[in-house]
This record gives sequence, C-alpha cells and structure tokens, in this order.
Amino acid sequence: QVQLVESGGGLVQTGGSLRLSCAASRRTFSFDAMGWYRQAPGNQRELVARIMRGGSPNYADSVKGRFTCSRDYAKNTVYLQMDSLEPEDTAVYFCNAVKSGLNFWGQGTQVTVSS
Repeated sequence: QVQLVESGGGLVQTGGSLRLSCAASRRTFSFDAMGWYRQAPGNQRELVARIMRGGSPNYADSVKGRFTCSRDYAKNTVYLQMDSLEPEDTAVYFCNAVKSGLNFWGQGTQVTVSS
C-alpha cells in the first residue's frame, strides 16, 4: 500500500502565494499520473492540475497562468505552486495519483484566501 502525504496549505490574502507538496510514502512506486484536485463547500471535487508520467502539466482554465504543477520523479513528489491567489481558490486541496487505473488520494489540505 502507498500513502500520499500533503503539506503546505494555510491562510493567505488575495494576491498571495502558497506552495503545496505531496509525497508518496514509497519512492519506487511509479505513478502514471500525479496532480491536484480541489473541493469548495457545496461544490463537487474538480481537477486543478495533473501531470502524466513524462508529460507536461494540464491545468483547469480557472488557474492557468497562476498555478504551476511539477513532479520530482526521484522523490515521487508532486508540487503545486499557487500565485495570484483569489478568494475563489478557497477550498480543500487533494493530492491525487493514478496507477493502472487505481486512484490514490491524500488527506486534503485547506487553502483559504481572504479578500
């Protein structure tokens, strides 16, 4: 079994930045894709950004140009650099990883952007 451990959430003002990290508990467990979802109160969970193995990141339209997703394959870690944060970005952010059709999820980390 492998676990995803997230860190980096918190409270920030509009226009600020945060960096989320998600590390897999087993470095040699190679995922087909890693990325981030978010869920705001009353909303469905939505994809924020994802990187297929060996590929470039894909982003939701709402975060393009503001968020940067990256993977460190040696550390089996995925990052989400969030800049120019807006109150609409407030949500619980979940790390996601996929291997052979199986989804793995982190515990979630709260991001709150104050206006």
